[in-house]
Amino acid sequence: MTITENKVVLIHYTLKDNSGETLDTSEGREPLAFIQGIGNIIAGLEEQLEGKAVGDKVKATVTPEKGYGIRSEENVHIVPLSSFQADGEEKLVEGMQVRVETNDGVSIADVAKIDGEDVTLDMNHPLAGETLHFDVEIVDIREATKQELEHGHAHGPGGHHHH
Repeated sequence: MTITENKVVLIHYTLKDNSGETLDTSEGREPLAFIQGIGNIIAGLEEQLEGKAVGDKVKATVTPEKGYGIRSEENVHIVPLSSFQADGEEKLVEGMQVRVETNDGVSIADVAKIDGEDVTLDMNHPLAGETLHFDVEIVDIREATKQELEHGHAHGPGGHHHH
């Protein structure tokens, strides 16, 4: 069986950046399970896994356009510090992540800079603008169940857990 749309795929992977630093890996954990072709994983990786079979080892290089996007200054906002002073809220410090209400729902932003009363929030994905280097080993491929397709994610080991 090969990887085609709506198959559940289990992979082990290591993700490195251009400098060879490991950003993420499934080593020592359950394999990652996803449904091919529906956007569970970034497009560039889906494309390069399409048609592969169990046991295949794939080295995939994914450009930012097909990964987490290009860094955009439009995703950087300056907001007043006062908008963060909720009761008992921990003090805002540079480098921390905060949840921000946007028109699209809740988003995570990095506090890039605090300058007096101005807080610079960076809502770019931390890997935006990065070329991603994946080492992937395909562990298993199976048909997705009707329920998995309805829910839009894989169930069972390595899949989406509901607690």
